[in-house]
Amino acid sequence: MARQLLFMPKVAIIAALEREVAGAIKNWRASKREYGGFRYKIYENQRAVLVCAGIGAEAARRVSEAVIRMYQPSLIISIGLAGGLDASAQVGSLVIPRQIIDAGDGSVLEMVEGQGTLVSWNSVANVEQKAKLAKAYGASAVDMEAAAVARAAVARKVGFVAVKAVSDAYDFEFPGLERFIASDGRFRSGALVMFAAIRPWLWRKLLHLKRNSERAAEALCAWLEWYNQPASNVGVGETELHPMGTGRH
Repeated sequence: MARQLLFMPKVAIIAALEREVAGAIKNWRASKREYGGFRYKIYENQRAVLVCAGIGAEAARRVSEAVIRMYQPSLIISIGLAGGLDASAQVGSLVIPRQIIDAGDGSVLEMVEGQGTLVSWNSVANVEQKAKLAKAYGASAVDMEAAAVARAAVARKVGFVAVKAVSDAYDFEFPGLERFIASDGRFRSGALVMFAAIRPWLWRKLLHLKRNSERAAEALCAWLEWYNQPASNVGVGETELHPMGTGRH
């Protein structure tokens, strides 16, 4: 047991979809664990543990609580794709916010590091909604999971940071993407392709969405590569969690 605890990962990373992080975790150990009646596919190395929760706040909250209970991490990270809310949030750029706002209830989480504001919204924001969110909260990007992961971290007194890569600009819109999100948080890519296949006017937008999502995923994987470095001989201290920030609530 002592040996097991010695190498317990200090960082828990909650992603939405596996394809967003697959390039960085291909050599991590994969296993399945059950908690609270749910089975989770978990990726681990000596530096971190990563779980893909699915899209949406409820899936992110449930997985965050399970991972905190199972691994007792020092830091939990919400990582994934986000939509840009202004011209400064360019496709492929990383957003590590100083402030996260839950648009559902207006609650705010301040962190000691980071820059700007990320707002969490309960659905895929279209162009009109993006403009309203930008105006209401002064945010540069929007996602669906960060606030839920942050709330789980705060409840368990665990450090928290969000790392998001912009996959769609403030003026990009693809109609009705939320219809392709399953109730368990999976994204139904096949259904999206079939939907677009009989609508030729969407083909260019679909290709644009695919390319931009891939650019954003590459940015996330580049950030995650730090966790592929060998663990320090003296263990993982707080300053070693990641050189780009260790947010605290």
